[in-house]
Amino acid sequence: MPILDRLKDPAELRGLSEGELEQLAGEIRETIIRTVASTGGHLGSSLGVVELTIALHRILESPRDHIVWDTGHQAYTHKLLTGRLDRFPTLRQINGLGGFPRRSESPHDVMDGGHAGTGLSIAQGLATARDMRHTMERIAVVVGDAALLSGLSLEALNDIGHRQTQLLIVLNDNEMSISPSVGALSKYLSEIKLSAAWQQGKGVYDTATEHIPKVGPRLVEMSRRLRQSVASFAQPGQLFEDLGITYVGVMPGHDRRLLEETFRRALALNGPVLVHVRTQKGKGYKPAETDQVSFHGAALPPMDLSPAADSHDRVGANGEAMSSSAAGGSSVTGSLSRDAEEGAPPSASVMADRRSHGQHPSEARPEAPASKPEVDPQNSRRMPNYTAFLAAELVEAAKTDRRIVGITAGMPTGTGMNKLQAAFPDRFIDVGIAEQHAVTLAAGLSLAGMRPVVALYSTFLQRAFDQTVHDVCQNDTPVILAVDRAGLVGEDGTSHQGMFTIPAQRMLPNLVIASPRDEQEIRSLLRTALAQDHPFAIHYPRDAGFGVPEREPEILPVGRGEVLREGRDVLLVGFGPIVARAMDAATALEAEGWSVGVINARYAKPLDRQLILDQARGKQLVVTVEESVVTGGFGAGVLEALEDARLVDPVYRSIPVRIVGIPGDRFVDHGSVTDLRRLLRLDAPGLAEQVREALAATGAIASVRPATSA
Repeated sequence: MPILDRLKDPAELRGLSEGELEQLAGEIRETIIRTVASTGGHLGSSLGVVELTIALHRILESPRDHIVWDTGHQAYTHKLLTGRLDRFPTLRQINGLGGFPRRSESPHDVMDGGHAGTGLSIAQGLATARDMRHTMERIAVVVGDAALLSGLSLEALNDIGHRQTQLLIVLNDNEMSISPSVGALSKYLSEIKLSAAWQQGKGVYDTATEHIPKVGPRLVEMSRRLRQSVASFAQPGQLFEDLGITYVGVMPGHDRRLLEETFRRALALNGPVLVHVRTQKGKGYKPAETDQVSFHGAALPPMDLSPAADSHDRVGANGEAMSSSAAGGSSVTGSLSRDAEEGAPPSASVMADRRSHGQHPSEARPEAPASKPEVDPQNSRRMPNYTAFLAAELVEAAKTDRRIVGITAGMPTGTGMNKLQAAFPDRFIDVGIAEQHAVTLAAGLSLAGMRPVVALYSTFLQRAFDQTVHDVCQNDTPVILAVDRAGLVGEDGTSHQGMFTIPAQRMLPNLVIASPRDEQEIRSLLRTALAQDHPFAIHYPRDAGFGVPEREPEILPVGRGEVLREGRDVLLVGFGPIVARAMDAATALEAEGWSVGVINARYAKPLDRQLILDQARGKQLVVTVEESVVTGGFGAGVLEALEDARLVDPVYRSIPVRIVGIPGDRFVDHGSVTDLRRLLRLDAPGLAEQVREALAATGAIASVRPATSA
């Protein structure tokens, strides 16, 4: 009797006999081979993890426990064991099953995968959320030998070892790309390391010995070096041990019983454990075994399904122990930091941060906004900057919302996250200079129900673009991206100007993009972001606040702007604190006879299209203003909305649009923010000048008489 046909839930695996489990492995391979021959797909990797997948599902209680599939193209067996056999023939077809894990398909799929190297960060996020909530779910992540060498994986391994996050890492090594076989001694040492006596004995010996007067610490150090030397000699996993991760391996990847016992014991250990498993890519289909490159996927060569093409052990799934490998080397554990060393006095940390990021140590306060009409210079020297307002509001929100977690990448002081660290140290994470890991870790935390706030400078967030796309937006997780230093930054020049993030983010589905017009609105935008269930980016500059009166933060409607000023001739639509300069420019133009309206858009995505269209009706000119590159930015979104309206409503066809921002044809060099805004004509006088030029070019006529001096 077929077994796979009657399996509806992976929990049923625990009731099968050894013979039935071996038969099941053969049925799974048969199903994958025949389906992929028709639909295409990733054949070799999926055939190689059949026993591994069965073992994990017999040990773990999915979906309460979580299995993360890095990349996910090897998750076909997982799909078949979690109730999707009937739909499996639709693999990779329209309205059919996806070729990677998809949360919309099953609660057993933890994340939407597809890119290599994301699994470790996601798994650590899930495990960290578990530890913060004090729950008991177990976390396992399956990562391939190639994906393990990605930059994101190495960032995650460093952080996992440093924090001693308890999870099981299964290294699926199917390419012999890490190191040669080390034989029986490695297997024997793995057995020792998995034993409770070894784990407890290390701690007991070290604790007892280090208290021996004079010689104790030296004996402990000698003991540790001896253990390390033995492990290094006998096993290829010294890299992981150096990172603080217990290494076990190399295990034969098709011996299901051995894998189950190994996984069970590894999950019982404290801290992270990596089990190195050697599998054969394409196992069970001879052409795929001999030509692993061609049969990797997703477009496959023609497949011969005759019995002669299959290997002899297609049904008999348990195989012999195979050759083994792992990477050796060394690494530095701990958190790399852009801020001053942890533990330094706050003043020293702040000074170091300013030296690293364009603010001279002699400067006692954040730089004021660009021009005198916007902010009283005396007031600006007293006002905290936008970073400080967001950080203070985050701490206040965290007092009542235990889901909030702050994350930064080596910049706790510069981003203000040190305030959250001081108030709630157990809900603050500094991953070091590892922006990619920071963003994907946040995605894992949010998948587990937390509300992570990732605070990064705009220029450094660029390094995590793929993680924003693939891990945050594709999974539609409520990660809040606090985009600090958005816009012109100043003296650090071309590498640090925060001018590219808005165009990069506007194209991304599910992501809300917002920016406040003043320091009080940033508090409301943070509360708004925390109150909804989608990715949310808040862009804010390095500037000091305007000194506007304090007001209670409120949850703002997503995608809704506000009219700050009515006008008949010209409409200025601003995004972010530049709105204040637009208001000053409107006042200057009014003195010349122009009636100018001003909108605070608040959101670049979703755009308040109806508000903009209503206010644009009848105007002689629409001008968008932003402190961001104009190519594909906020102004482009306004123009797109008006172009759509022009197709159906003739009233908009005669309204010209001028997009004002940072030119997109060159980088912006160094200089003070004030000087850069003046040179780029993004201060209030410069905005007014650009509006005058556009009005002159269109031949517009002012509707009111210019004001005359008394």
